[in-house]
Amino acid sequence: MLPNSEGKRVPQVTFRTREDGQWKDVTTDQLFKGRNVIVFALPGAYTPTCSSTHLPRYNELAATFRKLGIDDIVCLSVNDAFVMSEWQKDQNAPNITFIPDGNGEFSEKIGLLVDKTSLGFGKRSWRYSMLVRDGVIEKQFLEPEKEGDPFEVSDADTMLRYLAPRERAPEPAVIFTKPGCPFCAKAKKTLADNGVVYEEVSLGKGITSSTVRAVSGKSTVPQLFIGGKLIGDSGQIEQHFSNQQRKAA
Repeated sequence: MLPNSEGKRVPQVTFRTREDGQWKDVTTDQLFKGRNVIVFALPGAYTPTCSSTHLPRYNELAATFRKLGIDDIVCLSVNDAFVMSEWQKDQNAPNITFIPDGNGEFSEKIGLLVDKTSLGFGKRSWRYSMLVRDGVIEKQFLEPEKEGDPFEVSDADTMLRYLAPRERAPEPAVIFTKPGCPFCAKAKKTLADNGVVYEEVSLGKGITSSTVRAVSGKSTVPQLFIGGKLIGDSGQIEQHFSNQQRKAA
């Protein structure tokens, strides 16, 4: 049975990371001492569940977690620093701190280094998440011991429900823009000012005004969608958030 480490301190480990093309040692004290940190660990960078679901949702909910007092969100995997650095660039996840447990030392000390040689992975971390306050593990969500790669309880929404059961997760936002558009820049500033995490789809590389017209009924940009609902252009975006602020007052 995989060990649950709730109530215990995180293992003392020094991680070898890469920052701006240079080696940088990061200790567990630097990550956790005096801080509230969410950690989610996964079997490997670039793997399907990790790239398509696990990581992106934590990045989407980062602003919500910070509002609830979380100082950092750490993604940990038994991969080398070069792989984790490139995966971070590929995922465009600026709200996540990527930590390579290259030798599996942290995963082994916490009791969650598992054998995945049947998949050609060697030793990897079991998938889990945990809330760490000042170096002590308050809550840990371990995926069930099943064949394959279960993903049932270590997701960001489960962690959010633990932290704040009544907190409503923000709906996904997508904005269509084009380079050099001042109205698009204004709209993106409005989103940033309101703490909205969004995906930007910029015209070019196969995305045209016809694409925008097909999904929104309009050929001008910006066009913002939140939760599948069309909000509209920059003026309508401002009005949308003004209305929200008035309702909250």
